[in-house]
Amino acid sequence: MTTQTLTYLFVGLTFGIYIAIAIWSRAASTKDFYVAGGGVHPIANGMATAADWMSAASFISMAGIIAFLGYDGSVYLMGWTGGYVLLALLLAPYLRKFGQFTVPDFIGERYYSRVARVVAVTCLIFVSFTYVAGQMRGVGIVFSRFLEVDINLGVLIGMAVVFIYAVLGGMKGITYTQVAQYCVLIFAYLVPAIFISFLVTGVPVPQLGLGSETVDGSGMAVLEKLDFTLQELGFGPYTSGSKSTIDVFAITLALMVGTAGLPHVIVRFFTVPKVSDARVSAGYALVFIALLYTTAPAVGAFARLNFVETIHETRYQDAPGWFRNWEDIGLIGWLDKNRDGAIQYGPGAPFEGRPAFNTGQGDSGERLVSSAPTKVRNEVYVDRDIMVLANPEIANLPGWVIALVAAGGLAAALSTAAGLLLVISTSISHDLLKKTFLPGISEKQELLYARLSAATAICVAGYLGINPPGFVAQVVAFAFGLAAASLFPAIFMGIFSRRMNTLGAVAGMCAGLSFTSIYIVYFKFIRPDLNNAEHWLLGISPEGIGVLGMVINFAVALSLCRLQAPPPFEIQELIDDIRVPAGARVAHEH
Repeated sequence: MTTQTLTYLFVGLTFGIYIAIAIWSRAASTKDFYVAGGGVHPIANGMATAADWMSAASFISMAGIIAFLGYDGSVYLMGWTGGYVLLALLLAPYLRKFGQFTVPDFIGERYYSRVARVVAVTCLIFVSFTYVAGQMRGVGIVFSRFLEVDINLGVLIGMAVVFIYAVLGGMKGITYTQVAQYCVLIFAYLVPAIFISFLVTGVPVPQLGLGSETVDGSGMAVLEKLDFTLQELGFGPYTSGSKSTIDVFAITLALMVGTAGLPHVIVRFFTVPKVSDARVSAGYALVFIALLYTTAPAVGAFARLNFVETIHETRYQDAPGWFRNWEDIGLIGWLDKNRDGAIQYGPGAPFEGRPAFNTGQGDSGERLVSSAPTKVRNEVYVDRDIMVLANPEIANLPGWVIALVAAGGLAAALSTAAGLLLVISTSISHDLLKKTFLPGISEKQELLYARLSAATAICVAGYLGINPPGFVAQVVAFAFGLAAASLFPAIFMGIFSRRMNTLGAVAGMCAGLSFTSIYIVYFKFIRPDLNNAEHWLLGISPEGIGVLGMVINFAVALSLCRLQAPPPFEIQELIDDIRVPAGARVAHEH
């Protein structure tokens, strides 16, 4: 059976499972649609949370970033894993005890204000659409390569699948679909990693293989050989970084606190029966997440090493099939600058501007690009988002492994996209309509509006997937920065500050979101030519600027809250109640 046939089989089978689960667990009430009825087992919720959390950025893009950035890519590992621990310990149990459906629900009730609720919804939608753009981009990449369709058509197919199980099943359908998706994505990630680790080092455990000696007789360990190979080509050492300490700190912290403010992850803790179950499911989720995150550095290192050894100085006519497959869809490009017919790989951008592919055939048979070549020696353009997907092909693994990775990449992207789209639809139907503008609607009408909102959100997400503002992990990093600057401070102060009131929270969210979004838009879209450390504020990149946005949020909130009276007594009682374990107050009184 060919690799292409296996890919269609694996992807078709997994899609069939997802849709069948959605039909089986169709939401019959708003509670089913919003929080899966509140009765999900902690282990199942842990798996669903892991699938929700490990998006296309984790599965497809993170190892690709590590492969090309080396040590600098570690900020994504530290930030995302540390952020989940912060969320699990600092926020999740308290939000679960609060007992509402959504993050804007908490903010609206805690700050006793419709305005606060609407601002929270605005922040949530802003963050979620930024995040979901990366997921739909990942879906398009997987479809375009493995199912041989145009990237844009791939995004549309992904939209259709998400539409079926998100709109039909709501949170109940998404939860059990995500359990299946976790099983698919983790198996798809680990199997090729184990294969490649064994081929490169003779050690089948990738985490151990990363520090082991290669089997090629060089006598060098993997990272030692990677350093040597890249330096020979003119790159900096793989194991040392080029980012400033302050930028590494800012990006890591922005990813951490952004994680703790991500609404699609927080809402997962509303789906378990008890507060204690929220803590237990958080622990299970951390274990499930660690399986992938501890493997990613090895996957990135093996991918970069195999890529260089397979491509550099290879004649184009002898290039492996996978190189031309990715070249056909524009995610790898080569221009023979010195006309020697061989592929030269090195540092620097190979083309001026963004390369445009498939415009003809060059003198050496390569795809021509419309942009003029630079003086840089490098002749190869590689989209970072393809490294995990191409890894099994580069290592010449069996066709069924390649097909499995395709199914896993789609599972990762679709699971997170569904969670984000549900959060958007819930915020619109429940927080804006039911709780703010149309309080008289029935539960049946609210459920209808939730489904209509989900359908609309899917269309917007598809547009963003077709016209993405960057590569997958970069777009996701922006979403985390926006969450760090807007939602996290409001949630944190809502739990731990009895003095914080409506004025402080609303002003803080608006200030943090405005500053962070303006900074990102300016350096990424208005003046990308100035996007370097020389022009950044305090040397902090757009990926890490959410930290300053968060500081501004806290500063504005804590300053302005003094201009308004403290929260009402019942709100202060509510704060005390969600922070005290059940029965503790009674025991103290006696």
